[in-house]
Amino acid sequence: MTPASELALQNLRDLTTLKWYVIPLLAIVFYIYTSEIKKARKNGNWNAVFAGLTVFGMDFINETWNGWVFHLTQRSAMWTAPGETALRTMVGWNIEIMFMFAISGIIYYNTLSEDKAEKIMGLPNQWFWAIGYAAFCVFVECLLNAGGHLVWEYPWWHRSFKGVWLIFLFGYFHFYVASIIVINMKTDKSKIITVASLYVIAVVANIVAMGFLGWTY
Repeated sequence: MTPASELALQNLRDLTTLKWYVIPLLAIVFYIYTSEIKKARKNGNWNAVFAGLTVFGMDFINETWNGWVFHLTQRSAMWTAPGETALRTMVGWNIEIMFMFAISGIIYYNTLSEDKAEKIMGLPNQWFWAIGYAAFCVFVECLLNAGGHLVWEYPWWHRSFKGVWLIFLFGYFHFYVASIIVINMKTDKSKIITVASLYVIAVVANIVAMGFLGWTY
């Protein structure tokens, strides 16, 4: 087991590490969602909320399989977040990351043009911004890795040309692709079922791993 993995297991889901700044961050997330819900009640467009929940659901699944990698290898997850945090929820996930991804889908949606057909640099604006935000996330992750806050163990998931492309595609881009798919569905019922499915997958996978198999990640 790598030193980063051992460190990440310390205080895992330990509520004594909670910091007071979590409370205002939680309030900000609630404010953003309630504001979007208020708008949706007036105009009937719930896509901002669906986009937010989709991106967070995708991240939940990502962190789940990352935890599975850690347990199955007994060495390291694909990415590990061993640094200081108000609450480490998984070896590669913490409360600060969770708050960020909880609103990143809403940020993405509010960047989009109301005209779906509008193009930027020859690309439909939904796809342009999906690429842009995914690339920005990779840039930030590289900075966190350079600072030792986010540790990568495997050579194919690293700050190399091939590694960066994998991080782009499987670390972030598919979050926004899922969001595009959801917000372009024709009915709210389809959107609700799709978004709910993401959480069911993640919750069931974690119940099986932690609840029945006794895995720790």
